[in-house]
Amino acid sequence: MRQLNFIETGKLSWEEVPEPKLQSEQDALVRPITVARCDLDFAIVHGKAPFMGPFPLGHEFVGEIIELGSLVTDFYVGQRVVVPFQISCGECLLCHRHLTSSCKGVPYRSMYGLGALGGEWGGALSDLVRVPFAQHMLVAVPNSLDPAALASVSDNLPDAWRTVAPYLEESPNQSVLIIGGGAWSISLYAVAIAVALGAKQIDYADNDPARLALAESLGAKIIAENIPRRLGEYDITVDGSANPKGLACALRSTTPGGICTSVGIYYTDTTPIPLLDMYDKGITFKTGRVNARSYIPKIIDLVEKGRLHPEKITSKVAPWDEAIEAWHEPCVKVIISR
Repeated sequence: MRQLNFIETGKLSWEEVPEPKLQSEQDALVRPITVARCDLDFAIVHGKAPFMGPFPLGHEFVGEIIELGSLVTDFYVGQRVVVPFQISCGECLLCHRHLTSSCKGVPYRSMYGLGALGGEWGGALSDLVRVPFAQHMLVAVPNSLDPAALASVSDNLPDAWRTVAPYLEESPNQSVLIIGGGAWSISLYAVAIAVALGAKQIDYADNDPARLALAESLGAKIIAENIPRRLGEYDITVDGSANPKGLACALRSTTPGGICTSVGIYYTDTTPIPLLDMYDKGITFKTGRVNARSYIPKIIDLVEKGRLHPEKITSKVAPWDEAIEAWHEPCVKVIISR
């Protein structure tokens, strides 16, 4: 079968590799039909993240079930499903606590499409993917929804969801600040989710005109300036900047008792944060890998109800054979479809 591999900075290549097979009665084989480019994928391809090739690409996808193990009884061949980017068993203590990114049933950090960091699970830009623990892992796509709109539900949409939704579901009458610039689509998905859940104020800060225009079209008030020390006082703040200045600004802009979540990845141990400001206000700061599987059903439900429109963040939809060219493009969200 064909599989798209990241070789080195700036270089991708289609390769012929053996097809995966069912290895367990709990497995499924899924044919990816629409694949989204994660924000991290763009950084990897352009040498802005410390990942060494070669490895298979793609970890956000909707696929069609081709074959099922005998213990996978809730799904059928031909059904369209979202596949979470992280592998989780659904049975261990941490999975039962909805901490699926830290599943004890598989090696640590097991996930698709990120090489040695995630293990030998293959990538979504291929003709076939093996899904273990399929009864738990797979999430059905409603027939009424376009698979291309849900491709990023594997990863970037849950990453955005966890920054705002748990708090707005509890109390929608809250103010939200999202600082973009690094995690492009995650930041804008967070805007869309905050709008869908009725936040009373949504401000989006960035210095890119295209992203600012998109955020404004989604319903945010835009702040078009370089990152200042502080931007005001907000109940919920999101650092999507992947920039220490953006992180510090988000933390300083969080109201007393508020919550700041960072989705940026900081690759050093020396990232400064304003601990005294945080201490003075008693804020909660969250960072870490998203527990994607736990949030996927809620996101699909909001899309099905017509309250969330992920397709509005999509910049480009390209055919399968143009994946290499599309993967390099400097736009917010690329979707590859068969």
